[in-house]
Amino acid sequence: MAYYEALLNKVREALMELPSVEEKAMFGGVCFMVDDKMCICVKDTHMMCRVGAAIAEAAAEQNAVSIMNRGGRVMKDYIYVEEPAWVRPTDFDHWIKLSLAFNKMAKASKK
Repeated sequence: MAYYEALLNKVREALMELPSVEEKAMFGGVCFMVDDKMCICVKDTHMMCRVGAAIAEAAAEQNAVSIMNRGGRVMKDYIYVEEPAWVRPTDFDHWIKLSLAFNKMAKASKK
């Protein structure tokens, strides 16, 4: 649980300068909504990042990164980033930047 808190705080710190960030309990973890759009979620020792289909497909070829599959349904815009793929600061920053870049183009869910 301490590891989960450490990752959660790391994501909080990375997003703290943004004007519109909200945390929501979702998917058994905590999701960070940026501009009312799901951007990054933290659960256990992995991040779920919304990066867009093209980037997700390319990223999934890396070790410890996979396209999100929820109940047999492929979520093409989302990837799971496991600990080995984010543990170095440069790698962590990479996933945060990709998620924030896609967030600018992503559509918000219907409420």
